[in-house]
Amino acid sequence: MKNHQKSRITSVPTNVITGFLGVGKTSAILHLLQQKPPHERWAILINEFGEVGIDGALVSGLHNEKQGVYIREVPGGCMCCTANLPMQIALNQLLAHSNPHRLIIEPTGLGHPREVLDILSAPHYQDVLTLNKTLTLVDARKLADSRYTNHDTFNQQIHIADCIVGNKSTLYNPADKAALLQYCRRQGENDDNSPGVTFTDFGEIPLSLLDGISTIAYGSSPVVSDTTDHEHEHEHEHEHEHEHEHEHEHYGSDAGDSCLPENGVLKKENRGEGYHAIGWRLDARYVFSRKALLNWLVTLKEVRLKAVMITDEGVFGYNLDDTNFNEMELDDCEETRIEIIASLLPDGLEQQLMGCIES
Repeated sequence: MKNHQKSRITSVPTNVITGFLGVGKTSAILHLLQQKPPHERWAILINEFGEVGIDGALVSGLHNEKQGVYIREVPGGCMCCTANLPMQIALNQLLAHSNPHRLIIEPTGLGHPREVLDILSAPHYQDVLTLNKTLTLVDARKLADSRYTNHDTFNQQIHIADCIVGNKSTLYNPADKAALLQYCRRQGENDDNSPGVTFTDFGEIPLSLLDGISTIAYGSSPVVSDTTDHEHEHEHEHEHEHEHEHEHEHYGSDAGDSCLPENGVLKKENRGEGYHAIGWRLDARYVFSRKALLNWLVTLKEVRLKAVMITDEGVFGYNLDDTNFNEMELDDCEETRIEIIASLLPDGLEQQLMGCIES
């Protein structure tokens, strides 16, 4: 047993990084990991709406435990559901294994961050964790889309933020930044809280942005600011909302960790919060044509896609939303994993995916 596993776990600085689907949460975590001091151990708890688990594979394809990065996934919908057990079990195991210097939690973009904060601030974790700032990433261009502004989860993510990060800012038009600032202030009018706002691209946020106690989680009096040089000071006492209405339809369980069937292909689906996810795991015997994959992926519209793929040219991670497509080369992976999320999934996805396998 390693020495770090023997010492008592106390006051671990903990940050929740949230935001809606496709806003760049995983990219932000990857950028933060580049700033991790070499001697520190960081624990990353990732919650995914889909059943097969992609983000953990993307992160572990670039960082591993030898580098002081410990990753645990909770796939299959909001991890605060089912009497909070999925989150607590995964969190306890992750903490015991890593005894980290810092804990970062990424809830699913369709999850319920208020309930996540409630769990983290419960008596059981009061001596174990110190809740630092909660960051919510937002793409300001989405404020023109009522599917976002009318979605309870989108607005809750803004309500619980100590800091709003306007990501993908170079894609904004001149009015988008002002619209985000105004929207955040308007959302905070009823509870006298307007979070600080900063703008960035590609999730490139400084490590210093994580520092400081979460005034939202602990119900203190925050002092907030944004990069437009406006300064606000508010007194705020936030009442926790313990009840939340949501349902997820699961097709099977433990899809992210279960053994693959004899044919080496496992398909899983999940529905909830107005979205439908479909995912596949394929063992290493299935090698994809990178050229065919790229030709297919660029044809997909109005979907959120993440994947770790074994191809004829190496292992690659893919990240696709309605405005961005990113491919990154990874060190290795044990199997191919792909997840697609949309309010309405296109027809023929499985046939198109399987058509990219090398013959």
